[in-house]
Amino acid sequence: MPEYQIPKTPSAYEFPLLIRHLLSRLSAQHTEQQIVYGDGRRFSYGDFFERVQRLANGLRSLGIGPGDTVAVMDWDSHRYLECFFAVPMIGAVLHTINIRLAPEQILYTINHACDTALLVHDDFVPLLEGFKGNAPTVRRIVRLSDQQREVGSGPNQVVFDDEYENLLSSAPGQFDAPDFDENIRATTFYTTGTTGNPKGVYFSQRQIVLHTLGVAVGLSSAAKQGRVHVDDVYMPITPMFHVHAWGIPYVATMLGLKQVYPGRYEPAKLLSLIETEKVTFSHCVPTILHMLLSDPAVEAMDLSNWKVIIGGSALPPALAQRALDLGIDVFGGYGMSETAPVLTLAQLNSDDVSADDPNRMEVRCKAGRPIPLVDLKVVDAELNEVPRDGLTTGEVIVRAPWLTQGYLEDPERSEELWQGGYLHTSDIGHVDKAGYLKITDRLKDVIKSGGEWISSLELEDIALTCEGVSEAAAIGIADERWGERPLLLLVAAKDAPSLDSVHVEFQRQAKIGTISEWAVPQRIELVLEIPKTSVGKTDKKKLREQYG
Repeated sequence: MPEYQIPKTPSAYEFPLLIRHLLSRLSAQHTEQQIVYGDGRRFSYGDFFERVQRLANGLRSLGIGPGDTVAVMDWDSHRYLECFFAVPMIGAVLHTINIRLAPEQILYTINHACDTALLVHDDFVPLLEGFKGNAPTVRRIVRLSDQQREVGSGPNQVVFDDEYENLLSSAPGQFDAPDFDENIRATTFYTTGTTGNPKGVYFSQRQIVLHTLGVAVGLSSAAKQGRVHVDDVYMPITPMFHVHAWGIPYVATMLGLKQVYPGRYEPAKLLSLIETEKVTFSHCVPTILHMLLSDPAVEAMDLSNWKVIIGGSALPPALAQRALDLGIDVFGGYGMSETAPVLTLAQLNSDDVSADDPNRMEVRCKAGRPIPLVDLKVVDAELNEVPRDGLTTGEVIVRAPWLTQGYLEDPERSEELWQGGYLHTSDIGHVDKAGYLKITDRLKDVIKSGGEWISSLELEDIALTCEGVSEAAAIGIADERWGERPLLLLVAAKDAPSLDSVHVEFQRQAKIGTISEWAVPQRIELVLEIPKTSVGKTDKKKLREQYG
């Protein structure tokens, strides 16, 4: 009611929550802090601040403005970071294209998002040539190049409107940024599901600012373990196309951290950058960390100052132990594409950090506790909250001020997502008395056998403790008598595991009560590789298609 509104003098400025305001400190603080690109290029924050303004002016000169959608196809780079800020600064929408999707899926996202302009790295020009004439909304194409070289030839040759560095050099270094409604759409990203085309999730400028603030407070409020601060050196190992690299580049920029962008992910390059640039803070999915820690080079490296958040899927205890043995401060986090994405962090309490604390590993491997402004519940089928006893499972539902409000142009699935006024994650888990969430499975991945639910994640964790096992995936396969029975697929390390010994370990775990006897896999197979999704998660959909 009007009588309860605060009084406002006519000259007062109502400060909108816009992404450009995350840069407000850069012109006065941190101007000499560095942003490093993997090929050796270095920029100060002062340079970066000017380049963002030049890019905003350059996009305007191409006729791009409010309501347009600018899509980026690039490796993790300083250019991508500049787009994170410059595109929303002009009121346009940033579409971060998942370059690991199939070509037909990429074309679908370009058309579904109604992309107006494409910023394309040389490596993806051949892909773009295949789209010629099939992307009717695209009016401008800008080339992103690490080296000046000839690209394209023949009838489908891409005609560029400009080259990125030329666009910036010819544009003014000062941009008079206008105010917009903070609720306008700022970014769009497409996530793949089990069926149908990729789904478009979207976030407003207000949502991204609030997510940035929530994550920054969550990360920096820890007393010791997992604390992020201004002296950290940040390098993402989560693609920038994937939900803004979990939104952490916004946090790092706002706080003024040194930032390192590796380009294309190559294990030797990543490890070299960690060592030479003295990287102290990263985030990635378990498969990427496993890949890095399997490289013999890590044995000679000092990784004792490196903090790593693991998300995308659960942090396996065996991988966590390997990381801790190397001195890495590793811990879990949780979220999804639809949640911008960070919801929880598994930072330890100060009194839990001791190396001899038997619970510290278990806590690190959980999804964690909600960061500020997150209302998270675990509920039963009637949406009643289950006891926080660390045992009773249910679906994780959530509210927060930065959750996607639906799927782009998909009202039916949007309503399914927001059933009952909470966003439904489709993840199964439980919360303990200390408030730590543990994800026990995805609704679609849980194995339902003889009326009993078997956690595929739990089976995988046990398998990874067995000697000779490098990777593991558990799925349910059809069984005439029991509905489903678990199939366990293993990738061997250097020395292949004995399948009999793996089976014996599962029987031992059942005997001591870790799992039920019913959960012991009857079928265990060695495979050369386990398929991954475009963001590095185990592709259980493909496995079910292959073995189901």
